[in-house]
Amino acid sequence: MTSSYYAPRGGLPPQDSLMTGRAVFTEAYCVIPRGCFSDIVTSFLPGWRDTRVWIIARPMTGFAETFAHYVMEVAPGGGSDTPEPDAGAEGVLFVTEGAGQLTLGAQAHDLGPGSYAYLAPASAWQVQNSGGVPLRFHWIRKLYEPAPGIATPASFVTRDQDVAPVAMPGTQGRWATTRFVDPMDMAHDMHVNIVTFQPGGVIPFEETHVMEHGLYVLQGKGVYRLNRDWVEVEAGDYMWLRAFCPQACYAAGPDPFRYLLYKDVNRHPRLRGPGAFGAGSPG
Repeated sequence: MTSSYYAPRGGLPPQDSLMTGRAVFTEAYCVIPRGCFSDIVTSFLPGWRDTRVWIIARPMTGFAETFAHYVMEVAPGGGSDTPEPDAGAEGVLFVTEGAGQLTLGAQAHDLGPGSYAYLAPASAWQVQNSGGVPLRFHWIRKLYEPAPGIATPASFVTRDQDVAPVAMPGTQGRWATTRFVDPMDMAHDMHVNIVTFQPGGVIPFEETHVMEHGLYVLQGKGVYRLNRDWVEVEAGDYMWLRAFCPQACYAAGPDPFRYLLYKDVNRHPRLRGPGAFGAGSPG
């Protein structure tokens, strides 16, 4: 199946290339351009066979603190029977290339470009590359935060192609969001959506909010306002925004500008412990 989603290939630039690029890490945001996805910055994970990973976000004190974002590349026949080491972690998989099989409990699901899986905490799952080319997908992990009186959400599998985007009011469809979870469902403490801007679409103000963001550009190009700066981004680039970083954008170029978006939602800010000013729980 032909994919419209960008996926990195690795490799290394030639020795005569200029090393100056667009990568930047500031007090409020980080940009990892697609040219940074080289072989020498990949990692390997326990329990995974014939797999390498670009870890492009992780919890860091004083910066983004709620999630980790991996870009996975699984060779034919590779995969994992024990992928998630933390029973308290929930996850989302989003496939950009290749074919695979996700076993979730006792049920097997075929994976292809556009496949989306929400993996509830403590769920039993495995994933294998069932094709003849690398299986490439995003894996976003977060520690689930229970809330009193609210049941833990159930795992599910769907596809980008099967979920209708919802247009933002007053935009005539130029700005729309593919929401895989009902925003009013309080069981979910994170959303991983796809945002689409048609050419000329804009976020017409500087959003400033408590949610952290990870944004991986799947298609097209755009210009993003990040804190004080305007930054050009294209398919394969990644942006990582801490809470309250001002942000806006406009789509550029002839193709839709689409990105996979993480944000933490539906929970009180922590006042004690990691990510807060207090230590421990009240005595």
